Amino acid sequence: MVPWRFRVIADKLAKMIGGRGADDGEDDFSLPFDHPIDCRSNSVDVPHMRQRFDWDCGLACVLMVLRTVGLEQFDIRDLEKICDTTSIWTVDLAYLLHKFSVKFSFLTVTLGANPEYSAESYYREQLQDDIERVNGLFEKALEAGINIQCRSISAKDISLLILTGQCVAVALVNKIKLSQYWTKDAQDADCYMSNSDYMGHYVVICGFDRGSGEFEIRDPASPRKHEKLSIECLDEARKSFGTDEDILLISLSGKKFTNLSSRLVK
Repeated sequence: MVPWRFRVIADKLAKMIGGRGADDGEDDFSLPFDHPIDCRSNSVDVPHMRQRFDWDCGLACVLMVLRTVGLEQFDIRDLEKICDTTSIWTVDLAYLLHKFSVKFSFLTVTLGANPEYSAESYYREQLQDDIERVNGLFEKALEAGINIQCRSISAKDISLLILTGQCVAVALVNKIKLSQYWTKDAQDADCYMSNSDYMGHYVVICGFDRGSGEFEIRDPASPRKHEKLSIECLDEARKSFGTDEDILLISLSGKKFTNLSSRLVK
């Protein structure tokens, strides 16, 4: 039985993301409360794929998503050929997922390349070259059928979606914050901190445990399949200056997330 308090919160969430798709008439993603839900924890068995270089973590995350939805005939080299850039932005990943007909919503607080990031050492060398290309992708997204919403989402709201078992997410995070959280990587964090306070990195969020308050993630830079991350750490890593709070909410039901409100759960 679903505890009533969680049921009330989740019902609000379901109403917020219900409705009909504007572009193709398909049913939008809705929370499956006519089926039993383990409100304490849920984890999707996402295959762990390793990145090959220091720039292709996002491609590795997309590959994990493709394997999860049953598209196993592709490898990361195929994605490299399609993407055709070593400066990967979240909008690039959105176009990749769309090409493979994966249903998702792209949430970000900045529509385009943020020129304020030019002072960050992580962005400094490439940003000027990227601005025109990235802004062009954003401008063409609606016509291409890609759903981008300019808004924020909290780790708590992400956890509710993960608990349904019908959602995983690809999130842009500050890798330095993760390294500081995982003490085993403290030496690496010190190395990065000597040059910058930000290092962009993509991870897949695929599970949540309400008892421990931790997310399960797949980190393409880690040799381990299973990594854990607290709600607080995920929020801090996702909302660091440089991330734009970019997140791709992937629907495993084949239905789309649309019309997410500015606040899913109060």
